[in-house]
Amino acid sequence: MKPVCGDNTDDRRDGVIASCDARLVPNGSERDRVRRSYDAVADEYARHLGEELAYKPLDRAFLSALIELTEKGASIADLGCGPGHVAAWIADHDIPTVGIDLSAGMIKIGRERYPEVEFREGDLLALPASDAEFGSVIAFYSIIHLQASELPAAFTEVHRVLRPSGRFLVSFHVGSEVRHRSDWWDHEVDVDFRFFEVESVVETLESAGFVVEARLERPNHPEEVETRRAYVLLRRDGEP
Repeated sequence: MKPVCGDNTDDRRDGVIASCDARLVPNGSERDRVRRSYDAVADEYARHLGEELAYKPLDRAFLSALIELTEKGASIADLGCGPGHVAAWIADHDIPTVGIDLSAGMIKIGRERYPEVEFREGDLLALPASDAEFGSVIAFYSIIHLQASELPAAFTEVHRVLRPSGRFLVSFHVGSEVRHRSDWWDHEVDVDFRFFEVESVVETLESAGFVVEARLERPNHPEEVETRRAYVLLRRDGEP
C-alpha cells in the first residue's frame, strides 16, 4: 500500500508522523526496522512523551476501569510499553505490572526509570509470557506497526497470555492509510504507522476469542497529531 503523507504538525503522540515520503516500503525485515527505529529515538521519545497521560483523561479513565476489572492479585501487561510510563502509572496503583517492548533501547530506559515495573523484550507475535499469565493486557497504539494480516496472530497471542475472563484494552488510529517515517527528532528511522478501521479490528478480535465490552472513538487532543483514535475494551472468552 502506498503511504499517505500526514499533516505537517510537530512531533507528538503515538509516533504518528509529522512528515513522510510517498514511496512503497521496501521488502525486508519490518520487525528489525521497527526495532532499530525505536532504539534510535528512545531517549527523545521518553523525554517528549513520558508525561502524556497528564493530558489524556480518557486514557486514564480506561486504565482505571481496567484496574478495577482485573482479577485481584493478577498482573497487567503493557504491550508495546515504550519507555514504560503507562506501565508505571498502573504500578503506582499497587498492581504488579509487566512492560513488553520490541525495542531494547526502550526497555533499557524503562528499567532505569521504573524499577517497580518488570520489563521484558519481546514481540507482539511471540510474547515472552506463559499461558494465562496476566489478568489484563493493554496495547496502546502498538498494533499500528503490524500489517492487517498479522493482527489475528497478535490477538491470538494476547488471548493465550490472558487468564479466563481477563480483559484486553487496545487503542489505535482509525482509518485505512499507511504513513511512513524516515526522520524522527533528527534521527534516521524507517518505520510504518498503520491505521485500521474499527469494525475490521473488532471482527478480528472476536474471531480470536474476545467479547467486546466497550468501545469509544475520540478526536486528538491539542497536544497530539490530528488523527481519530479508537479504544476497544474486551473480555477473554473461553477456557485456557
